[in-house]
Amino acid sequence: MEIEHTGIEGCYVLKPTIYKDERGTFFESFQKNVFQKVTGLQIDFVQDNQSVSERGVLRGLHFQTGEYEQAKLVRVSKGEVMDVAVDLRPNSKTYKKHFSIILNDQNNYQVFVPRGFAHGFITLSETAIFAYKCDNYYNKSSESGIMYNDPDLAIDWKLDASEIRLSEKDRALSFLKDLKNV
Repeated sequence: MEIEHTGIEGCYVLKPTIYKDERGTFFESFQKNVFQKVTGLQIDFVQDNQSVSERGVLRGLHFQTGEYEQAKLVRVSKGEVMDVAVDLRPNSKTYKKHFSIILNDQNNYQVFVPRGFAHGFITLSETAIFAYKCDNYYNKSSESGIMYNDPDLAIDWKLDASEIRLSEKDRALSFLKDLKNV
């Protein structure tokens, strides 16, 4: 497994070694000791989540606050998404910067999103299965988010705005400048 720094402080891309033969493929999606050795981070994942989304579904940009902040290790097991992580740590050198990458079932890349980040993705294939590990439990009262089309972030979501499908909750999110304590 190869682990690369993204240029956003604390955010990494994990690229597995994929073994192929006549039966198919195999790869290790995570190995704690390799991750710790390369990043210096001690992570204890406590919750796994999965979503299935159709083309144009945009989930995000979400984060949890306070004691319920979450680090995530995200991947796509079927289909293709563009994944986005936004640094919301005020003391970070990369504060308000974002990183995006295509994750799919061909490259099998993963992204480690540290605590203090907003996260989201948009489905580019007809459907996608998106799975992720969290190092803290979900807490509804601590959830927050940023509007996907925040002009201060200027994220290119790869699809025309007419193709983007949002939940009611995500349509009601605020712009970063209007959030308190971020």
